[in-house]
Amino acid sequence: MNTFTLSSNDLGGNFTQEQLADIFGYKGGNVSPHLAWENAPEGTKSFAVLCHDPDAPTPSGFWHWAVFDIPANVSELPSGAGNPQADKLPDKAFMAEVDTGMAAYCGPCPPLGDFTHSYLFTVYALDVETLGITPQTPLAQATFMMVMQHELARASLVAYYKPKKG
Repeated sequence: MNTFTLSSNDLGGNFTQEQLADIFGYKGGNVSPHLAWENAPEGTKSFAVLCHDPDAPTPSGFWHWAVFDIPANVSELPSGAGNPQADKLPDKAFMAEVDTGMAAYCGPCPPLGDFTHSYLFTVYALDVETLGITPQTPLAQATFMMVMQHELARASLVAYYKPKKG
């Protein structure tokens, strides 16, 4: 049995913390990284992709990106897919509002001098073509419904960023 995995041509490897912020973070125009997945489980009818910073200084962390209703025949999102004006999402897929109040990718932006933050990128394989939600559906409600009712599998990767001292 092959393992459901998530990879990226943009994250990992030889990127420094500053490059992560400069390319994919707030200083780089909030360009979402390339993500690719393989070996989705049988019965997968769609995917969702989320990015979460559990280390943000709030009780629930910080949600940076949420993409739902990605068709089952899609296995990657290109760099920059998180820009609503770029038109790089597959047909039928849409971004939901995250903690910025926008339906877009919001890159790393931890407070100056804070400790290292982890950014968890996760792709979820789902047993439905659509969750029946809208971009304005509260993310807590959407993810609860997704994980509790429709998740077949998930694959994640983590990027780390330590902000400079103030």
